[in-house]
Amino acid sequence: MGTEDMIGFVGVALLLLAFLSNLLGFLRADGRPYLFLNLIGAGMAGLSAALIPFWPFVVLEGVWALVAAVGLFRPRRRTTAA
Repeated sequence: MGTEDMIGFVGVALLLLAFLSNLLGFLRADGRPYLFLNLIGAGMAGLSAALIPFWPFVVLEGVWALVAAVGLFRPRRRTTAA
């Protein structure tokens, strides 16, 4: 197994961990840990795809990482109790 395979394996594992944790109720989809796992996982999977090179997957994972980054770094809205 090459370096690009290991990077891709870890990236996809992080994405699946985030997804499974959300399904089981451990992480919220709008929570920072979930978004962080998606950002790092998609970034690693995209890097792996760039190393082979498989450009459709680079685009997919790049957009996925970008969306996760926007969600992670956007200002949080404060909720008011009624």
